[in-house]
Amino acid sequence: MPQLPDLTGFASALQFVVACIGAYLFALWIAMIVWTWRDARARSRDIFTQGLSLALVVIFNLPGLLLYMILRPRETLAEKYERELAGEAMLQDIEERQVCPVCHHKIARDFLVCPNCHTKLHKKCDHCERVLNLKWNVCPYCGETQGTPVVGRTVTTPPPPPARLPRREAPTLPSPETPKPLPPSAQPAEG
Repeated sequence: MPQLPDLTGFASALQFVVACIGAYLFALWIAMIVWTWRDARARSRDIFTQGLSLALVVIFNLPGLLLYMILRPRETLAEKYERELAGEAMLQDIEERQVCPVCHHKIARDFLVCPNCHTKLHKKCDHCERVLNLKWNVCPYCGETQGTPVVGRTVTTPPPPPARLPRREAPTLPSPETPKPLPPSAQPAEG
């Protein structure tokens, strides 16, 4: 009878390979669970949603991870916060845009009067000549007390109306049916 080769070395090598593959798959499964937990916490504050996401991966392994990837929220809480913050910053920029309160014409921050409608926008400090808000009665730059706060439109005299030329009447032309009067020298003398 022929002797069979000794396969104990091969069997132990095969057991080692299977053990390594099993350890790798177990580590991969644990890594998927940890990643799912962290991702679910980054995308939702709801503890029920986080637990359900974790249970999908624990029970169904790779198909559960794929299902979680399909169902998870599109953006993380940090991305959502940054988007909302950017939106608020844009709104604040729009609100801070300098326009005249009366005619809504664009103005610069240091304009004293609106160039479009002549509304008084700011005043100068009596002492340091810096631009102040109309409602302030103390200059925040030099501490000098200002006059009474003045708010509103400046009193400007309207421009005089354009000079009108005297109205000329159109010359009347004699009609062809009426006879022309003769000058006194050409009239016959009566007598």
